[in-house]
Amino acid sequence: MSWITLEKLETKPEISNQEVRQALDAASAQVIRNLGQFTDQFQKAYSENGFYAPTDNVDWTTGFWTGEIWLAYEHTGKEELKRAGEVQMKSFLSRIDEKIEVETHDLGFLYSPSCVAGYKLTGSQVGREAAIKAANELLGRFHEKGEFLQAWGPLDAPDNYRLIIDCLLNLPLLYWATEETGDPKYRTVAEKHIHTALANVIRPDFSTWHTFFFNRETGEPDHGATCQGYRDGSAWARGQAWGVYGTAVGYKYTRRAEYIPMFQGVTDYFLHHLPEDLVPFWDLEFGDGDDQPRDSSSASIAACGMLEMAKYLEPEAAAYYKGIARKLVKSLYDHYVVTDPAVTNGLVQHSTYSNHSPYNTCNHYGVDECNIWGDYFYMEALTRLSRDWNIYW
Repeated sequence: MSWITLEKLETKPEISNQEVRQALDAASAQVIRNLGQFTDQFQKAYSENGFYAPTDNVDWTTGFWTGEIWLAYEHTGKEELKRAGEVQMKSFLSRIDEKIEVETHDLGFLYSPSCVAGYKLTGSQVGREAAIKAANELLGRFHEKGEFLQAWGPLDAPDNYRLIIDCLLNLPLLYWATEETGDPKYRTVAEKHIHTALANVIRPDFSTWHTFFFNRETGEPDHGATCQGYRDGSAWARGQAWGVYGTAVGYKYTRRAEYIPMFQGVTDYFLHHLPEDLVPFWDLEFGDGDDQPRDSSSASIAACGMLEMAKYLEPEAAAYYKGIARKLVKSLYDHYVVTDPAVTNGLVQHSTYSNHSPYNTCNHYGVDECNIWGDYFYMEALTRLSRDWNIYW
């Protein structure tokens, strides 16, 4: 097992502006091809034998497919994409009105790339209404004892008094709701949660816990663990990538100076544990020589985080992280992106949703497949590289 050296990382090629345009053209074309099957329904969270099956709007992941539609619409301006996005926003409004599988912190994943995006792009009042209702629902998951948003399940579940690192990307829904309504209650909860999360999920070496538990009676921090990483003490690749992006958007909204070294530490840990081709294995414990699956989605998520944080850094640091992001996207473009629609209806191959190990409680599915957030964040990274993008998050 080995990881790339930072000296070798510096020699890796960056994706060119022409390749970015070509990649966005290809991704948008694939999204358009999929509209016939995925306008009134959504893509499942992960492909099976290369192909996404249609599903109702019930999982925590469906907003990413709508997000791909909006990114393709931004790139092409095609009305058929706008119409599909409008159909899907109506589905999201019905989902929040009917409370269909909304007992989750993932309301940000659901409503930011679908309804906030649609509202920003088209002025859709359906999107605005749905997203504000989702933000209100998310507020209901906040625990005053501990000051955090509970990740999953009923709020009185005795074994679920915990947050997970993914939630850093759900908080922008709350910041947006305060900006949109003028009511500070959403921002107040978001800032309390991010403070609690970053104080507990980042370890001294800047690796990250997937999940962190609190004492239900006192709210005091209890212990870190994993559900999706290889073992409790390892660094789950997608979780570390959420940390990269999450600290970046945290800084965007709070401008807390202490988040800059947190971002740098979490990002540097991620970079120090990349294999030769820069696309991580599903857990950063593994490197070249290990017989383990990759998680290409982690590379896309981390690239987006670096490109976001670069907006706020001094020029030298900003150029460094922009360059690293271009290197990650170049490897995805060269080696992981779908080139034949007959093989898969996704965009990026070799992702891992949930991989079982002897030390975790995961189900085993979506391993070495496309997954919907990997496709979305790949398109987002390309969009960021193509222009000054108005972030959905």
